[in-house]
Amino acid sequence: MTNIDLRGLNPAPVTPFTATGEVDYAACKKLGAWLAGIDGVKSLTVLGHAGEGTFLSQSEQMKVIESFAEAVNGSIPIIAGITLEGTEVAAEEAKRAVEAGATAGLLYPSHGWLRFGYQKGAPQDKYRNVYEESGLPLILFQYPDVTKCTYDLETQLEIAAQPGVFAMKNGVRNMRRWDTEIPVIRQENPELQILSCHDEYLLHTMFDVDGLLVGYGNVAPELLVELIKAGKAKDYPAARAIHDKLLPVTKSVYHRGSHMEGTVALKHALVARGILDNANVRSPLLPLAEGAEVEIADALRSAGII
Repeated sequence: MTNIDLRGLNPAPVTPFTATGEVDYAACKKLGAWLAGIDGVKSLTVLGHAGEGTFLSQSEQMKVIESFAEAVNGSIPIIAGITLEGTEVAAEEAKRAVEAGATAGLLYPSHGWLRFGYQKGAPQDKYRNVYEESGLPLILFQYPDVTKCTYDLETQLEIAAQPGVFAMKNGVRNMRRWDTEIPVIRQENPELQILSCHDEYLLHTMFDVDGLLVGYGNVAPELLVELIKAGKAKDYPAARAIHDKLLPVTKSVYHRGSHMEGTVALKHALVARGILDNANVRSPLLPLAEGAEVEIADALRSAGII
């Protein structure tokens, strides 16, 4: 079991772009340094959904990892999203991440499984091979229950027990499964670090986890650190108060037509906080409707974040 400690807040940074569409590596460094400087932030997960990782070329992906690694200067780990579909190409992607400075990898399910499901044993095989080929410690990524690539309990337990797997990012988004499966995973593998990625359901999942791995960590890291502390202390009134304070931000960022719109909203929020200069995204993401930036800034203001 790795000694990487993610017990706290683990933001998944966005990837900034210039006005002409190139990756803004200087802005990556600024964002990474700011997040790393906040007490309670334990790592940064780059090239995830919030980071538009699958929209980047291989060379851009490498440079993004390098930029964030340079920004944190060894103070916290950099975790890289490993997103390619085939096992061998995912292993090569993991090797590139190691070369670029990643400390661990968040291994995505093969995207074909989203539509068609997976063969029994295939996810275990992918985790095993990617770790053996790259040596990169891996985080088990549990997708939402509404998808066909959500892992059943048996699959989760078997992946979690494999060498190199040290944490789980759980976004099952089915509270019945959460309430019944998390205690079993805890009992069977007490060393596994369990992280919620339920950006829009933080209160319910806060009392069962070691920390959060969320895009939300881009814009409200200070309050999310306090929310994690309240959850670990089993202090429901304190956790509820922080949840309610954040609710306008949660609604303006995540209660949209598509969860992917949250990435665009995160960038607007970072502009409002003075961390980014613009909210540019890369196709197939599109800008939000006119006035969204005002709504998002107002929500941040109401939560006392700006």
